[in-house]
Amino acid sequence: MLGYYLMFNRNCEEALKVYEKAFHTKVTMIQKYKDLPPNPYFPVSEGDMELVLHSRLVIDGSEIMCADSSHVPISGSNMYITITSSDEDMINQAWITLKEGGKILLDLSPTFFAKLHGHLQDKFGVNWMFTLE
Repeated sequence: MLGYYLMFNRNCEEALKVYEKAFHTKVTMIQKYKDLPPNPYFPVSEGDMELVLHSRLVIDGSEIMCADSSHVPISGSNMYITITSSDEDMINQAWITLKEGGKILLDLSPTFFAKLHGHLQDKFGVNWMFTLE
């Protein structure tokens, strides 16, 4: 199984809520740093207790895992999450939701290889590619 792991800059929980809305899905698992048993070799500061240590959600049958990073991740790296589907409503809903506060890289429009295709970077710096079969 191919999976995706996204690291966020202290806003993972906010991103998960947006992704739940965009794809009409639910987070299937979430652990926060406060859930870790005390470990002197892995101290967690009081200010980091509510950050996401590990989470999972499923989008159109594919699992994505997410967490808050201990260092600032670089937005817009060479990672895309690709959504290819025949569900036009899902593609359009996700596009409308994720473009808010984000940046359109290639507008969602008909192409020679798909009914619709487009790329965007959401407000969290994650690159998305949508294809309607």
